[in-house]
Parts: sequence; C-alpha cells; structure tokens
Amino acid sequence: MQLTAPATRRTGIRDADGMAVASFILGLVGLLVFNVFLGPVAIVLAGVALWRGTTRRGRAYLGMGLGVADLLVLAAFVQADSTISWNF
Repeated sequence: MQLTAPATRRTGIRDADGMAVASFILGLVGLLVFNVFLGPVAIVLAGVALWRGTTRRGRAYLGMGLGVADLLVLAAFVQADSTISWNF
C-alpha cells in the first residue's frame, strides 16, 4: 500500500530549476548582506542544481558566479579592515 505517488522525473527537474533560481537570488542578495553565509549556500545550491540536470543551467552558473563573488567581496572587506566584523 502506497500513501503517496512515486516521484516522476519532472518533479526532480522542477526542483533543480528552483534550486538554480534560488542560488541566483541568494548570490545576488549576498553581495549586499550576509555574504559569509549566502555565498557558500548559493554555490552549493548551484552545484546541486547542475548535478541534478536543471534546464536553467545559465541561472545556476550565474548563481555559482555570484556566490564566488560574495566570497571575494568578503575577502576584500576583511583585507581592507583586518577583521571579519562590520564596523559602523
């Protein structure tokens, strides 16, 4: 007896497409705030989306690139300020 229907291939692709879009959005927001957290999350989501065979490969690559850019921005701020915290 099955309580749920078996997952089809379309559900997996739709999930991967959602991860690609989420990685793009998180990478974009990470340029402004929480880049230490959102950058790696964007990179991981983009990698998983590409591994699952998303149809939005460009969006996943942009999310991965923005995640790397988040970490580069963080590294630039740490280098300039010599601390990982923000001073106001």
